[in-house]
Amino acid sequence: MENNIITLTGTVQSQAEYSHSVLGENFYSFMLRVPRLSENEDLLPVTVSENQLDTSLVQEGNKIKIKGQLRSYNKYTQTKTRLILTVFAKGIAPALPDDNENPNEIFINGFICKEPIYRRTPFGREITDLIVAVNRAFNRSDYIPAIAWGKNALYSENLEVGSNVMLWGRLQSRNYNKRISENETEVRTAYELSITKIEKLA
Repeated sequence: MENNIITLTGTVQSQAEYSHSVLGENFYSFMLRVPRLSENEDLLPVTVSENQLDTSLVQEGNKIKIKGQLRSYNKYTQTKTRLILTVFAKGIAPALPDDNENPNEIFINGFICKEPIYRRTPFGREITDLIVAVNRAFNRSDYIPAIAWGKNALYSENLEVGSNVMLWGRLQSRNYNKRISENETEVRTAYELSITKIEKLA
């Protein structure tokens, strides 16, 4: 069974632009606007190999369906390292009407790699933040931030580091204000797996 699967249906928000090269293979990135069941939307980053990129399909305003994996990598700056998340597309096709029924689905099977953090929102909602390591080929791992609510939050806060868990949910984007100096903040976007179901494996 695959341990990292994501399926998204949405509208291309930006043209595909060159991102980077690995072993002579070029990769491109673009943003995909994915509707939620509420009236909100998520704006999600997508990375695709030139071998999978159909430029006539990945055009701003086109509705497409993507199947792939949620991956992470470290972005190094002069002062610190940031964890960057992106949807790695393994297949892109035109969206069909039935694809809108559940436009944002993700499943991962990984290991808790940091102590869960339980908290309450100002409105009293219970939340637990998790970081899950998902194994990939060539001895690499993706580190996926995840957030659990309500009963799932109460269950998740007691998970031990090293626990093997399966998570189902959706990938969401969230803007927040990051303080970068005493008098200056900037708006940043965080991406995380919003958990709808969680199971601990024996």
